[in-house]
Amino acid sequence: MGIDAGTGMGMDEVVRQLRMATHDARVAFDCLGLGEIERAHECMITAKAAMDAAETLLRHDLERFPVDEIAGEGAKVMAEMAD
Repeated sequence: MGIDAGTGMGMDEVVRQLRMATHDARVAFDCLGLGEIERAHECMITAKAAMDAAETLLRHDLERFPVDEIAGEGAKVMAEMAD
């Protein structure tokens, strides 16, 4: 049984959320350095929301699928990103 939109969100969405969180965290960091405290705070909130979403998706899939299947899906997504 593969992880797909019909059975689970899959690692592609987990990776997408983590990439958004990373981006927002970097922007927050830069904003702090520029003295843009309110914008930094907003970016921190969106980074945290993306991290929470990624964790929720991963936890959901961990409850439904074997770890080795999820790991394989994660490796596949990461390999596709490298291409």
